[in-house]
Amino acid sequence: MDHNEQQDTAHAPSKRKEMTRRQFLSYTLGGAGAFMAGGAILPMIRFAVDPILQKKEKGNFIKVIEETKVTNEPQEVKFKIHQVDGWYESDPKLIAWIAKGDDGKVFALSPICKHLGCTVSWSGEEAPNLYHCPCHGARYDKNGKHLKVAPKSLDEYEVKMDNGWVYLGPLEPNSRG
Repeated sequence: MDHNEQQDTAHAPSKRKEMTRRQFLSYTLGGAGAFMAGGAILPMIRFAVDPILQKKEKGNFIKVIEETKVTNEPQEVKFKIHQVDGWYESDPKLIAWIAKGDDGKVFALSPICKHLGCTVSWSGEEAPNLYHCPCHGARYDKNGKHLKVAPKSLDEYEVKMDNGWVYLGPLEPNSRG
């Protein structure tokens, strides 16, 4: 490269890439549109995800029966709980079979059969001194231990005693049978 060519390339104006008015307008409108769409979509996402983000509370205990009324023979006790599922609040009626064990401690069993979810009853003609499921003939002993048909024992409520009352908590696997 000779001296003249060197001077021409060294002093030549560099070509700048400039944004056209059309590109500027496209970028500006696109950015503003994305910002506005995000402003509308983010609250909807938050609304949908909020129940998942809420801390799960350990089940509350519900006062159900006086301790003096509990006998060695299981008895059906009906009670209500307050539950919140996302934004839906309800007060379903539940049932528990409550009795005193051979050790004298109060326990409560769920009436839901572990075979197919039917409701069990205590000591009828079909099964004296046993829990009986009318759907498929599942049988459980007084402690909820599965004897026939059902693959597992009846679930057990967590039980707490306070000031002469029996309180029931969340269901847990049966520790008695």
